Amino acid sequence: MLEQFQNLNISEVIIRALNEMGFEEPTPIQAESIPVAMSGSDMIGQAQTGTGKTAAYGIPVLEKILKAEPSKDIQTVVLSPTRELAMQVAEELNHLAQFTNIQALPIYGGQDMERQLRRLRKCPQIIVATPGRLIDHMKRGTIDLSHITTIVLDEADEMLNMGFTDSINAILADVPKERNTLLFSATMSPEIARISKNYLQNAKEITIGRKNESTSNVKHVAYTVQAKDKYAALKRIVDYYPQIYGIIFCRTRKETQEIADKLMQEGYNADSLHGELSQAQRDAVMQKFRIRNLQLLVATDVAARGLDVDDLTHVINYGLPDDTESYTHRSGRTGRAGKTGTSIAIINLREKGKMREIERIIGKKFIQGEMPTGKQICEKQLLKVIDELEKVKVNEDEIRDFMPDIYRKLDWLSKEDLIKRMVSLEFNRFLDYYRDREEIEIATGSERSAKSGERGSNARKATPGFKRLFINLGKMDNFFPNELISLLNNNTRGRVELGRIDLMQKFSFFEVEDKEAGNVIKALNRANWNGRKVSVEIAGEEGKDAPKGKRRNEGGNYGKKEFDGKKRSYKDERRSEVAGKRSDKTEYAATDKKKNKPSREERGYTKARGKKDDWKQFFQGNNEFKDSEPDFSEEGWAKRTPKKK
Repeated sequence: MLEQFQNLNISEVIIRALNEMGFEEPTPIQAESIPVAMSGSDMIGQAQTGTGKTAAYGIPVLEKILKAEPSKDIQTVVLSPTRELAMQVAEELNHLAQFTNIQALPIYGGQDMERQLRRLRKCPQIIVATPGRLIDHMKRGTIDLSHITTIVLDEADEMLNMGFTDSINAILADVPKERNTLLFSATMSPEIARISKNYLQNAKEITIGRKNESTSNVKHVAYTVQAKDKYAALKRIVDYYPQIYGIIFCRTRKETQEIADKLMQEGYNADSLHGELSQAQRDAVMQKFRIRNLQLLVATDVAARGLDVDDLTHVINYGLPDDTESYTHRSGRTGRAGKTGTSIAIINLREKGKMREIERIIGKKFIQGEMPTGKQICEKQLLKVIDELEKVKVNEDEIRDFMPDIYRKLDWLSKEDLIKRMVSLEFNRFLDYYRDREEIEIATGSERSAKSGERGSNARKATPGFKRLFINLGKMDNFFPNELISLLNNNTRGRVELGRIDLMQKFSFFEVEDKEAGNVIKALNRANWNGRKVSVEIAGEEGKDAPKGKRRNEGGNYGKKEFDGKKRSYKDERRSEVAGKRSDKTEYAATDKKKNKPSREERGYTKARGKKDDWKQFFQGNNEFKDSEPDFSEEGWAKRTPKKK
């Protein structure tokens, strides 16, 4: 059964463990990676999540330790982006090493430091650590990396997206140069290429499928709706798939909690997972989700990164992520281990551009979904009830004593009536909800019209309790949510609650709590980003997000002292500043004067003005353009004051 693994020259104790774990044959990434890693070469492995990457590097790591001289030193470090993934990787490595004396220890933040120190004293050969907590131990001197022979960067793209670049650089600089480096990632980015160039020697690249390609087992469906209908659309989708077991991805912690609360209040088996939860709360939620006590997990990208949960039927994107590569990670949570899955995106017209970019990256087209009607949902739920009735296990011995009373109680009902009542017990809940409910229309039109409609009618407003701020950094500056968080952490004190983040090409908008807005503006305006001065100000509302003199549809140089393609000189800027200081005396005064000025008719003019380009006709004897002689005796006309003698 495990002949293909045996052909890879794997030790008998590892083969035995693979058999216990239910492995039958290596996955493509395992078959390609194991021989390369066991040869001692540095390696870059690129494959989607759920393809068996842990065993792809775990088996070579264990083989190397087995063949080396026994040692009490840490020999292998595996870097992982999240605590959840660190625990999962350590657990799988321990399963692979169950017939050996090798131990893998997870090291992550949120866990008691003293407990970690006690476990480190037991001399594990492998540590699986998040970068931040490993740096803490290195500073304390409680972890020695001087004897490391192998370092693994698992989900390297995730770690970089989460802002661990500096930590990774510090760790890689501290481990021995004579080491084996294995890098695994679902996507390949320029930053991954830079790390590979700096820290890997003659690395062999193994790519399973095209770079950044989505797994073939995932179907991608998009529902285009109006923004106001997003939650109602989510409910319909969830109701239409009664056996759904999936993750709903949201953009912010606030949105995640709100959606989870709404679903739970309406009777759905759901819970939230985000950064504001304690480690104990996150562990409890994940445990419930893994054993299927939860049907729906509402999560942020950061919280759900690295989750290793099998058999997910659906991933639902409550709006598309800003970083198109994040979509690849989201959709990769389903359709794992040869099973099929569905990735659903609930979008509006303005997100069609993002959708096309994602299609290009994953090499697949979205299927345009039709919103289920109330009747279709009720039909699905009815069939679910019938299926559950068919599968009910009847325990004859346990219910025998109760059956006479039950028969007597239900004797007046016919077989048909009894079936109808049993079915209606669950079905009526959906029937009552959708009976008079308006159907959700699929939004139609172009992306351009949606954007122009937004510009012309109602620009985005800040979330209640938050202030929307403008910053002169955007995607072209490689400025993404993680960079914004890092910028805030480095330049502000205390905790700053972030709301919605909107990234543009050359600038961005973000929301902070009202009470923190002033402090954030003051702090960031003193900061620099990659040698560039940061500029932050309160964004306008009601279509005034762009500064005066710049049309919103141009948007290119927002935040710079450039308008209409012409650079302003220092003198021009000084004149503007001086003019601005006089604005109270001139602008408003001039405006009021103009408002109070009498009309032409009130001042005695009876005919229309001549055309501006016909001014020469005044000198050509054309009296049409001349007014009649005014009556200077008329009240209101000024009279010359007699000269004083």
